[in-house]
Amino acid sequence: MNKQDFNEGLLGFLDASPTPFHATQNMAMMFENAGFIKLEEVDKWQLQKGQKYYVSRNDSSIIAFTYPEAINYTMIGAHTDSPNLKLKPNAVIKEHGVVKFGVEPYGGLLLNPWFDRDLSLAGRVSYLNAADEIQETLINVQKPLAIIPSLAIHLDDKANKERTVNKQTDVCPILSTNEEFNFDDFIGWQLAKNEINDVKEIYASELSFYNTQKASYVGLRDDFIASARLDNLLSCYVGMLSICSVDVDKPMLFVASDHEEVGSESVSGAAGSFLENTLRRMFVDYDEYMQMTRSSLMISADNAHAIHPNYPAKHDAKHAPHINAGVVIKVNANQRYASNSKTISKFMHTASKLDVTLQNFVTRSDMGCGSTIGPITATRLGIDTIDVGLPTWAMHSIRELAGTDDAHDLYKILVAI
Repeated sequence: MNKQDFNEGLLGFLDASPTPFHATQNMAMMFENAGFIKLEEVDKWQLQKGQKYYVSRNDSSIIAFTYPEAINYTMIGAHTDSPNLKLKPNAVIKEHGVVKFGVEPYGGLLLNPWFDRDLSLAGRVSYLNAADEIQETLINVQKPLAIIPSLAIHLDDKANKERTVNKQTDVCPILSTNEEFNFDDFIGWQLAKNEINDVKEIYASELSFYNTQKASYVGLRDDFIASARLDNLLSCYVGMLSICSVDVDKPMLFVASDHEEVGSESVSGAAGSFLENTLRRMFVDYDEYMQMTRSSLMISADNAHAIHPNYPAKHDAKHAPHINAGVVIKVNANQRYASNSKTISKFMHTASKLDVTLQNFVTRSDMGCGSTIGPITATRLGIDTIDVGLPTWAMHSIRELAGTDDAHDLYKILVAI
């Protein structure tokens, strides 16, 4: 796949995936179109060599794998979640002449960029249907629904000096001046849009706000891609296309887990049992399972901090990746990243054969280091792991920035390794 087609598909995937639920649904459809067979965790599996399969958990995490005779797998790990503002269960607040929503920040998000944005709402809704069955569906309002207006400079003369944001009171999205708003009626209207008309009762929902501004190219020569959720849908897209591009006789597995931004400790997170359960069902014989784990490579793909031209002192000058200058290998002496000399060498060897440039990232020794699913997976499964990433600015902002070259380079490596 050439770079232009690759990036056009990326923009569409980003726009169509406002939540982990939507991202997982979109990846499932991609796998279906590529000939992967859907599995259900509650069923007994009868896997056949020479086939390829996918399975999801909680509608927000997904695994796809080929099933050839060989067992030395290349595994690609990413995560479906991104920092955002999640709707609280009793969200509606009516005061001061408006209707607004109470929200809870999810993950380590930058709050300031959420002000003055056209926001919409998406996620999963559970309801009771006419047959007294609990059903679930995804909704996406799509239209600009709410906004968090900034406080005018006249009322906050310190705004440009010491801007702080209170998570409880300052970031409530404002919906309407019509205080007759009813939340259940609103959700019912969204379900009716999805042609669901047999709703007896709405039980629960997991809804998040997102920026309605579309993903786009930015720069004099379209140097950059600007979008929400680049961390980590960018890696999800690369991993998804990679496994769809290889022959079925190549042992490859792709896993995209939820809840990385809050520690991965959930039924659908990387610290949970999803991947291990899947691998044990693929390799029932324990010796064969151990042979597979010790002969395989996990490539944990997450975004990497590119050196910010306005804040260069925030980087170690010798380990400061540039956007559009190559895929980043991430190293940390304290095992916040799982890369080691063995896994780095294998990755470098493949990149060298493709003439693809690589970069290194090590955080400043006097600064903290974010982690990834790499060390978690390596610890739980005992699979040799490397942490790599794509250079990014404004990570955890409502609109992040990456290069138009780097993701395609990672795709080429993953297909070839």
